[in-house]
Amino acid sequence: MFALLFYSPRIAPNTGNAIRMVSGTGAALHLVEPLGFDLSEPKLRRAGLDYHDLASVTVHASLEAAWAALMPARVYAFTAHATRSFTDVGYRSGDVLMFGPEPTGLDAQTLADPHITDTVRIPMLAGRRSMNLSNAAAVAVYEAWRQHGFPGAV
Repeated sequence: MFALLFYSPRIAPNTGNAIRMVSGTGAALHLVEPLGFDLSEPKLRRAGLDYHDLASVTVHASLEAAWAALMPARVYAFTAHATRSFTDVGYRSGDVLMFGPEPTGLDAQTLADPHITDTVRIPMLAGRRSMNLSNAAAVAVYEAWRQHGFPGAV
């Protein structure tokens, strides 16, 4: 399956929503510290409802620790500054779909990380800055899962 990586997420309900989403898709969620919240925060628990036990969530102390644990062959960094659409990628099992913190997204230094295979964007209407993190992550994970025929879905 695919790994969803949130680099330094700041808003607990977005991460809670992502936990719920990965529990329903089989993707794994990787969180890179520092986090802008405590994982036991009530807003995160409420957003994730009772899905925490059904989701694969790993917290990494740094991006380097995440790369060491994941050993990804391909990493797609989602950014509003990319020119390539996320739908132009043929996703493979083991790919990492990477998102930056709210509200800034991934900074230039992080985007220059040699582990990143490519930058991609989710198309939006002109004049819009970005999508909500958990919504963007869901769009990305479902596209990757769709390309593989939704394995395990009922």
